[in-house]
Amino acid sequence: MSALNKGRHLFGELADGTKVTYVEKKIDQTRVDFLKELLEHNGYTVIVVEEKRKSEEEPQLYTLAVTDLVFNPVIAVYNRELHTKDGRKVTPDYWNQLTDKTIPQYWDKKLKAN
Repeated sequence: MSALNKGRHLFGELADGTKVTYVEKKIDQTRVDFLKELLEHNGYTVIVVEEKRKSEEEPQLYTLAVTDLVFNPVIAVYNRELHTKDGRKVTPDYWNQLTDKTIPQYWDKKLKAN
C-alpha cells in the first residue's frame, strides 16, 4: 500500500541500529526500483531490506526506508518537494505509478458522475 494512503510518519530502527523513516513496506522489486531511483535523485539515502518469506514459493517483498528521520512521503509529495529526473514536480499519481505525467495537478481533478 502506498504511503500516501496511510498519512502516517513511520520511523524506527533497523536490525543494524540504523534509524530510518519507512517509506513503504511489503513492496515488489519494480516498486523498489522506482522509489529508490526517485528518492536518490532527490538527495535521500535509501535503504532496502528484504521481508521474510514464509516459503520459497511466495514472492520476495521489500521494505524501503530513508535515513532522513524527518522525511514524510505525504508531505513531500503534496507540498511538491520531489522532482523527476527531468525536473517536473512529483504528483500523487506519479508517486503511485498511475501515470508518467505530472499534470493535471491533484487539486484540479474532478469527480466523474457514474
